[in-house]
Order: sequence, then C-alpha cells, then structure tokens
Amino acid sequence: MYQITQIENLGDPRLEVYTELSESQLYHCREPHEGLFIAESPKVIERALNAGYEPVSLLLDECRAEGEARTVLTRLQEEQGDPIPVFTSQESELRKLTGFPLTRGCLCAMRRKPLPSVEETVRGASRICVLEEVVNPTNVGAIFRSAAALGMDAVLLTHGCSDPLYRRAVRVSMGTVFQIPWTFIGDRKNPGWPHPGLETLRELGFKTAAMALRSDSVSITDPALNAESRLAVILGTEGDGLAAQTIADCDYTVMIPMFHGVDSLNVAAASAVAFWQLGHR
Repeated sequence: MYQITQIENLGDPRLEVYTELSESQLYHCREPHEGLFIAESPKVIERALNAGYEPVSLLLDECRAEGEARTVLTRLQEEQGDPIPVFTSQESELRKLTGFPLTRGCLCAMRRKPLPSVEETVRGASRICVLEEVVNPTNVGAIFRSAAALGMDAVLLTHGCSDPLYRRAVRVSMGTVFQIPWTFIGDRKNPGWPHPGLETLRELGFKTAAMALRSDSVSITDPALNAESRLAVILGTEGDGLAAQTIADCDYTVMIPMFHGVDSLNVAAASAVAFWQLGHR
C-alpha cells in the first residue's frame, strides 16, 4: 500500500532523508540497526525490491507518478503491508536536489540489510572479485555492473572502499549491487586485509590473482590461470593499484597486455577485461 502526498518545497521535514542527510548520516541513522540508502530510478528500485530490501518512502516527480514510476507504485500496492509514504513534487523543485533532472524522476529511501560473512558470500562461488581500497563510488558501481554481467559470483571489499549502497554507486551499477552477493572483509577496527583475508580465501579453496603491472606477471590468457576451479580476482585502488604486500602474497600476478604506449587502464575498465577473460565462459 502507499499514500501520495504532494510537497510544495524541499524544506518539508518529511523529506529529510533526501535533502539533509549525507551518505554517512544515512548509514548511521538507525543505529544500532542497519541504516538507510537511496535508490534512484524505477528499474533500480525494482531490483532492490527483488533482492528483499524494504522501502521507507518514495519521492517522485509528480509527472512520473502516472508514468514510469507506475510499476513501482503498483508493486507497493500489491506487496507492502503498512502504507508507504509517497511524496510528489514538481520537476523544477526536485532539480534543486542535484542540479540536474533525477534519473527517471524517482527516489526511494530503503532499509539496509545485515551484511553476510565472507564465508556466506562466497559459498558455492567459483569466480569472485576482491576490491582493495577502491574509493570512487562511480568505479565501484561500474565494477559491480561488470561483475554481474561478466561471470563473477560475488564481490568482496576492503573497508577503504566506497560503500556499494552509496547513491552514486547504486545508480552507476544500474542496481546490479542487488543482483550479486557482496560483503566487506573484516571491520574498520580490524581490517583483515591483506591478512588474514588472503588466508581465508585460500582456506575456502580460492587461488588469488593480483591484477598489476609487473615484469613477473603472467598474461591474463595464461592457461593455468584460466583453468583454476576457484579464483579470486583482486583489483586495487585508483592510481596506485594494489599494495605491494598484497601482490607479493597472491598466487598469481596478472597483467592485461597493452598497446600504443598505454601503461594502464582505469580500474573499472580493467575489471571488465579481467572478468570477461577469467569469469564464467
């Protein structure tokens, strides 16, 4: 069920989760319970609903309530128990949130779910991705989209990474953050990476492949690498790449061949190449 309320301006206190709270504040706003995140566009919201995330409220361009957002509203009418507040406003007012039109004119505040353990996340997986300190939410979102599309079974992140449920990461991923299992390694007080994270992956049966530009690297097309039954593809932070300790302690160091004097790829672009070659075929 849902209840539609027209909003005249964004100063309305009922819109605080959309207008006032930062990503960090959304993350912590329900402590000790899991926080909130914002999903944008009907398609992304539907993927979040498919994954079991619970909506708190919606904010729509009033012109979209009878258009592209109708499928989401119909679903809320059919599936939700307690009424979900749906706020509508004019596009010109909503534009003030971002400085440009909202993607498909639709935002949804949703409750986070408890994160699974590493063991639960990779159970049954044969190909996984590990992100080390990837701080740009655009890159995180793009990597998730490639991981889901190109044969990765799960994604693990170190705690220096951008949160996959940050609004920009969710939007760039086109909601694929809801379609592939993921979790963080360790916690902020005990990061657990590269150790004992690498040992945990080995105990779970994974060989580890560090993507890096090193003279002792194997080619991404190496037959032994591609034949591994369980493989963790490890990608590093923008600019500096993987830490030297991580590279030294992985089973493989892997390089993507380059041409025309280009020495590296953006981490999101490199992930797509790696997943295409090393993912499920």
